[in-house]
Amino acid sequence: MLPWAADLTKQRTENYSADDPEARCIPAGVPRATPYHHQIVQTPKLVLILFEGNIHTFRQIFLDRTEHPKSLEPLWYGDSIGRWEGDTLVVDTVGFNDKFWFDMAGHPHTTQLHVEERYHRRDYGNMEIQVTITDPGAYAKPWVSNRVATLETGIEMTEYVCNENNSDALHLVGK
Repeated sequence: MLPWAADLTKQRTENYSADDPEARCIPAGVPRATPYHHQIVQTPKLVLILFEGNIHTFRQIFLDRTEHPKSLEPLWYGDSIGRWEGDTLVVDTVGFNDKFWFDMAGHPHTTQLHVEERYHRRDYGNMEIQVTITDPGAYAKPWVSNRVATLETGIEMTEYVCNENNSDALHLVGK
């Protein structure tokens, strides 16, 4: 991390992440993994990721484009273009705002953020997700996160209500 990003992360951690946008029902951004269910829907031209938690939002990954629009409005989930490399979906995303955190510790980013995700279903019940973060405004070099998403069968996504700008997040950390 660049010094300003390390200082901000330290400040957010010492504040028990009380200002976490996700706790205020603001979109969690990319690539933050949340404890809520999500569903991936694929069509010939589009992959949608539907999120149960937070604000019941969705993310679009366009399979029929090869480049990002020249002029992008900064977005919570950015502009995502996907392509298949064998059985791995590779997603290239740019055009982010700088408002979400990568995690509860409060790791920040800037609008220079570029995310590449690789989704590979290694077997029926497990999908490997590798995320490469490149943001020269906040990090001296790219870094990689790896995780495994486990298929949950027999679970339906349910209604989840979260009101934007919840103002009582401190009760969650025992203050």
